[in-house]
Amino acid sequence: MTIKRVVIVGGGTAGWLAANHLGKQLHNNEQVSVTLIESPDIPPIGVGEGTVPNIRKTLASFGISETEFFRRCEATFKQSIKFINWMDKDSSTKENYFHHLFDVPSKYGEDLTAQWFKEGQEKHYADFVSAQHSACEQAKAPKFITTPEYQGDLGYAYHLNAAKFAELLAENATEKFGVEHLKANVKQVELNDDGEITSLITDAYGEQAYDFYVDCSGFESLLIDKTLNVPFVDKSKELLVNTALVVQVPTKETDEIPPYTLATAHQAGWIWDIALTNRRGVGFVYSNNHMSDEEATAKLDRYLDGNKEGLSYRKLPMKVGHREKFWHKNCVVLGLAQGFLEPLEASSILLTDFAANFLGDRFPESKADMAGLEKRFNHVMGYAWDRVVDFVKLHYCISDRTDSQFWLDNKKPETIPETLKERLALWQQFTPQKEDFFSKFEVFDYDNYLYLLYGMDFNTKLAVKDANYQHNAKQHAQNIVDVSEQLNNALPNHRELINKIKQYGMQPL
Repeated sequence: MTIKRVVIVGGGTAGWLAANHLGKQLHNNEQVSVTLIESPDIPPIGVGEGTVPNIRKTLASFGISETEFFRRCEATFKQSIKFINWMDKDSSTKENYFHHLFDVPSKYGEDLTAQWFKEGQEKHYADFVSAQHSACEQAKAPKFITTPEYQGDLGYAYHLNAAKFAELLAENATEKFGVEHLKANVKQVELNDDGEITSLITDAYGEQAYDFYVDCSGFESLLIDKTLNVPFVDKSKELLVNTALVVQVPTKETDEIPPYTLATAHQAGWIWDIALTNRRGVGFVYSNNHMSDEEATAKLDRYLDGNKEGLSYRKLPMKVGHREKFWHKNCVVLGLAQGFLEPLEASSILLTDFAANFLGDRFPESKADMAGLEKRFNHVMGYAWDRVVDFVKLHYCISDRTDSQFWLDNKKPETIPETLKERLALWQQFTPQKEDFFSKFEVFDYDNYLYLLYGMDFNTKLAVKDANYQHNAKQHAQNIVDVSEQLNNALPNHRELINKIKQYGMQPL
């Protein structure tokens, strides 16, 4: 049977990313329709969202103007995550922070990691290998107003208002790709004798029958969990944080906007701080097995300088893990319904975008195609999720903090995935190489690991390099210093560029 009617259940960022990816791939086929059913009664969570650089490629592929995106989504540039207090405060002569930058390390020549070990450790690793470190610390934008859309002098992603982003994506999907948008609550899901979904019973449109179903219903997991009963794989033994207090903090138009996410560690987790143009989204992430809700509230008050504005916090429990299968029968799950680890490294939007694009590129034409595609999709997504667990866990297990049971528990061998143990054992002997990341489905790659490992002073045996390497590396390191000085003198201030984008717009591609 040919697949002609496709439905996405759920809106928000996940649903509308899926709608654009599928709409873009399928809109030239007049026999196939894509519909998105969105509940009018579910409000967005409403905290600031962070992204990773690949989102630029995605938005450009959808035909969305970067200028319009900035104007409508309260967007700011994100060039890094600045990790504060993730190490023992007395263990280093450097300030207790490091950057996970979005520009590749050592971009003008040979890998400088060995040279940093030899003579550069008085500087932060990211500062030694990239000019972006200094640009971030100077609150510089990653590009000029004359730089074409989606291009930059430095690597970047965005912070954004998730609710407004979903509205922009919805408008794009319906107007450009012909996605039908229905506002209704799904009250019941019908199955056939083979366990496939046959139709949805809605309150506003009655029974609606489709051939293929995409579950983007968030934590409710209406199709994949409540209907198809696909098991959940719990990852709370590896990743210990399970609760967040979230709040929006108003800011002034004159306040400086950091061009990075702040991630500040505390005794039982960490705090995200994301600056949009008119507010900050702040979240206090913690393990309620290591800190009480009352303690968490008091510590968030302290972080906000006493919460003088009387802001109210929302508590969000986090069920850490993912589905055992991501495609079952005629249903694929995306977004929070697929799984959730924690907000560190903006992995939620990253995995949603990755999975939706992967599905769109290999969407089945008929039911006969589904079995093979289902197997492939589940294998790839399972691998991607496992590697994200590895990367997030890395932040905790290589920290030298021992000031609380939370940090001690994160170092216990039984909480560290075997694949990560094997890699860490290898990297004690050799610095990471690109060949260590043999799959293109590693959503965090060689560059990401370098910034994390050596931002956190991971101990690798010093490699012996010949005189030619040392000569070239010294020249390369000096080149980075020179480029850094040039960029700091030339690049505009972060807020200054955002204001210019809103007033004048960027150069279209």
